[in-house]
Amino acid sequence: MGNAQPILLVLAAGMGSRYGGLKQIDPVGPGGEVVLDYSVYDALRAGFGRVVFIIRRDIEEDFRQAFGRRLEARMDVGYAFQSLDDLPVNHDIPAGRTKPWGTAHAVWSAREQLDRPFIVINADDFYGPDPYRQAEAFLRSEKDLHEWLMVGYRLRRTLSDHGTVARGICRAGEDGYLQSVTEITSIARDGQGAVWTDDDGTRHNLTGNETVSMNFWGFTPSLLPPLEDALSVFLKAGGHEQKRECYLPMVVDDLIQGNHARVRLQTTEEAWMGVTYREDKPAVEQGIRERIDAGVYPPELWT
Repeated sequence: MGNAQPILLVLAAGMGSRYGGLKQIDPVGPGGEVVLDYSVYDALRAGFGRVVFIIRRDIEEDFRQAFGRRLEARMDVGYAFQSLDDLPVNHDIPAGRTKPWGTAHAVWSAREQLDRPFIVINADDFYGPDPYRQAEAFLRSEKDLHEWLMVGYRLRRTLSDHGTVARGICRAGEDGYLQSVTEITSIARDGQGAVWTDDDGTRHNLTGNETVSMNFWGFTPSLLPPLEDALSVFLKAGGHEQKRECYLPMVVDDLIQGNHARVRLQTTEEAWMGVTYREDKPAVEQGIRERIDAGVYPPELWT
């Protein structure tokens, strides 16, 4: 830690499949920028020294054309490849498996490039500048190697006007460290608050002020050995199931519950933006325009 500029690690292996190809990703900025451009820009000016994209080999050329080449001239860019056959020793691909192994495996796929503290984000989520500043300050400070970070959001700032969403409700102790993340589905906006419906149809009110996880994590390389162990356990227990995945939050939660790591929960007042529904895109475009008008971003990021 200390003076090392942290790394921005971007989970982008699923981009092509989610959008039907990288060429189908709609721009949200006036200069043709997509959400990922703003994430990289925010990290770069917060003091991150390198970005590593986790992608699939079959989208490498399209990805470099769409994003990589315009960034490579401005910062240190690396690539890691998530592939089915990149597994811990003594594990093989089960017959018939074609689906990726999940976000925990994706991060582990970049292990050779993670030689200093790093954050993990989703490629298609807009987080705003503040979480990157918080994470850079946290990761540059001297602390225990097994002390990590989650930057959470106010629930009301993550909801869609066009349907329900799933969110992880965070609970922290008085010391500010994460104790649990409870996944709740079918959350809908309700005035200034929110409401969610459980499996038997019962409605539950939420204030909207709850802190939720939007998968913005800060780690040190000390994550990598227990991450590999967790992947091995996952593969032994359920690797033969064709669609089962190993998720990063589940691995972190297990480490917290086992007292093997501590995760500091910090909250941002930024508004998260994403295109959960097709109808969300105009709101994201408007949000970008408002931030440009307020001087948060230049009209064109990379000119």
